[in-house]
Amino acid sequence: MGAITEQESSIAQALARGATSFVEFTGPVKLDRRTKRLVHRLGPGDIAVIDHADLDRVSAEELVDSGVRVVVNVAASQTGRFPNPGPLLLVRGGVRLIEMPEAPLFQDLSEGDIVTVRAATLFRHGTRIAAGRTVEEEQLEQALAEQRTRVTESLETFAENTLRYLREEGRILAEGVDFPPLQTRFRDRHALVVARGPGHKRDLRIVRPYVRGFKPVLVAVDGGADALLEAGYRPDVIVGDMDSVSEAALRSGAELVVQAYQDGRAPGADRLESLGVPCWKVAAPGMSEDLALLLAYEKGARLIVAVGTHFNLIEFLERDRAGMSSTFVTRLKVGEILVDARGISRLVSRRVGLWPLVAFTLAAFGAVVAAVAADPGVRRLIVLLSQRVREVVGLG
Repeated sequence: MGAITEQESSIAQALARGATSFVEFTGPVKLDRRTKRLVHRLGPGDIAVIDHADLDRVSAEELVDSGVRVVVNVAASQTGRFPNPGPLLLVRGGVRLIEMPEAPLFQDLSEGDIVTVRAATLFRHGTRIAAGRTVEEEQLEQALAEQRTRVTESLETFAENTLRYLREEGRILAEGVDFPPLQTRFRDRHALVVARGPGHKRDLRIVRPYVRGFKPVLVAVDGGADALLEAGYRPDVIVGDMDSVSEAALRSGAELVVQAYQDGRAPGADRLESLGVPCWKVAAPGMSEDLALLLAYEKGARLIVAVGTHFNLIEFLERDRAGMSSTFVTRLKVGEILVDARGISRLVSRRVGLWPLVAFTLAAFGAVVAAVAADPGVRRLIVLLSQRVREVVGLG
């Protein structure tokens, strides 16, 4: 349940709004089959209509952050394929989640239509449009517990698919990808690769001192570009299929690298052409974040710090990935120069500053208070250590 507890502050804010307290709710409909696009248009007065089987944690986090109070899903929010905490996170965040499997809401409703939610039924102008069921927290908790007992089955299938695709994707990635001659200089610099993955907002907060101290090349993976802009940074390079990047991010001045299929087709390039922004097309298999890591590596980055990237089984199943061959090969190739943002404390430098170390020391000090009270010998040791810390930071 760790992924849930990381969102406690967002959940508390949603509960404070009394999001589940209504019996009837009326508001304009906002619809999109791509949840990651929809969240940017949502507000507390809206009713979100999505088509999102196995609602993932990132989308759930962003729905909670949007302030929306009602989400209607025309797909199963939790299919049972794997232990998916996304729907539970959403409901615990104070959002009423209503499932209406296969209801033709995308045909019957238009953006901005005013509808009313009563229990698990939608009405427009007093006429019932569709009915479903409200997904309750207790039900989701029970389902999640049952799914965790079946995770071994998912792992076996996932491993088989990884080995099957590894033969093709592995060969292409191992031989190298033909990257364009970018103006952004990577050689002997650090690169920060930001993807819109689980915990990416938290990770960006963690690396703020690092970015200030080392000034790495900022490489965004699709929607990671907007995450960088929201955090106050401008991306140097944006990599991906460009389907979830805002127009503002695409016009931010970053160099754009569109991932294309092996046959050369690149749907994302059509969008950029219509916007009149130049781009490079690169044919490569696998995930866009893998391509971004390979780009930084091939361009000579001295260290790559990853924010919000996917690597474990649950994260890949959330994205409906059958295997992870491209990620497996990429991690092997990039090797020791890749560091996850959650291990950023290993990059401590004088340029980053002393106060993060002081805060860490004080936190560790508090964890042994109980032991100090119980043992006079430990108490004397802690007194000596505290005096030493004061001398180091210039307080004694």
